[in-house]
Amino acid sequence: MELIYYLSYIRTGNEQQKGTKIVPFSFYLMATDTMIQQIEQLVSSMLAEEREYFLVQVKIKPTNNIKVFIDGDNGLVIEKCVRFNRRLYKLIEETGLFPEGEFSLELSSPGIDEPLKMNRQYTKNIGRFVEVVFTDDNIKEGKLIQVAEQDIIIEETIGKGKNEVIQQLVIPFSSIKKTTVQIKF
Repeated sequence: MELIYYLSYIRTGNEQQKGTKIVPFSFYLMATDTMIQQIEQLVSSMLAEEREYFLVQVKIKPTNNIKVFIDGDNGLVIEKCVRFNRRLYKLIEETGLFPEGEFSLELSSPGIDEPLKMNRQYTKNIGRFVEVVFTDDNIKEGKLIQVAEQDIIIEETIGKGKNEVIQQLVIPFSSIKKTTVQIKF
């Protein structure tokens, strides 16, 4: 297991000191990419049987709080979350990734306010309104109508009433900073 420790520095007056008798220092255990990859592998093996569900992201906080985001082509019901959480918790314990068993696990779907990260998430949301933030921070809103390997197509409405014009925009993934689903009533 790969561990990274960060030494904290404390500024006293105009000087910066580390780990002296006067100014104590502390170590913080930080999650590594290796730990995240190990948990991603556990999740992937767990989901291999149920192909409609897929891993979106794994995060580990310095307090060993593991957050796993899973989604499904037809959504993710709470009963599945509970079942996946219990199975994954047991798998993590069995691997000994956290020798003292000091970790917590949160498993959920990404939630409506989380940006779309995977092509499969985009596909799942065809027909919904999205907000696309470009890499240059421009923003476009429209109905997601198509998803391809390299781009998406949204339908944007410009103007109102008699002056309303509907146009389709092809947006390459390379131009997208983030895309979030919008709730329209």
